[in-house]
Amino acid sequence: MVENPNPPAPDIAISVQDIKKNFGFVDAVRGVSFDLRKGEFLTLLGPNGAGKTTLLNMLSSLTRPTSGTAIVAGYNVLDGNPALRKEIGVISHSSYLYADLSAFENMLFYAKIYGLENPKDRAVEVVAEVGLKARLHDRVRTFSRGMLQRLSIARATIHNPSILFLDEPYTGLDQHASSLFKDYLQSLHTQKRTLILTTHDIQRGFEMCDWVAILVRGRIVYMERAESIERADLENIYIETVNKNMAPQR
Repeated sequence: MVENPNPPAPDIAISVQDIKKNFGFVDAVRGVSFDLRKGEFLTLLGPNGAGKTTLLNMLSSLTRPTSGTAIVAGYNVLDGNPALRKEIGVISHSSYLYADLSAFENMLFYAKIYGLENPKDRAVEVVAEVGLKARLHDRVRTFSRGMLQRLSIARATIHNPSILFLDEPYTGLDQHASSLFKDYLQSLHTQKRTLILTTHDIQRGFEMCDWVAILVRGRIVYMERAESIERADLENIYIETVNKNMAPQR
């Protein structure tokens, strides 16, 4: 076990201290630090290659940091404690669903993985929660992109995690599917659940969050409370911040 010399306060859900990740000579994440309280929602913006996915992978223990520490739901990600997996849900480009299984069979599989009581009942319940009860016994290979994303939400929340990581969840969704996704995402944002969302959709990412951060070249170069930002100004703030930090250093 890796001891944390500065344990976070009890109300802190995620505490990141100078976390870094190198892939050979490539510095993907270059010393990121921030704290999120329980129930807060952070939208993380940044250009392609900024390190957003790598950062989420480290916080969800899918990738081990090169250095630094991160305490997520009270667990140090460096410890590899399997109990952390029960506290987090991840929604990403990959659905992590089995195409030849039905929606019910997929959810039953994950309910059993998490050791839930009454896994069959929970599988049915969570599919209904995302509006797919009519397709409960249909194979996932027949689902549209929007339906897959909704079922991915069911998969990620079947165990009622306290923290959700969402990596570009709007990718490939049409306007209607995006609206449905936003509505359900709002229902998931509670005082007991903390969320981090990465997105290229600046305005949509701003709609629900408590904090906005901009990641450029592996560093957080801007972080501010959403209530302190005028919605009309956010796009200009983003463009100016990225341009400033992408400029060649002399």
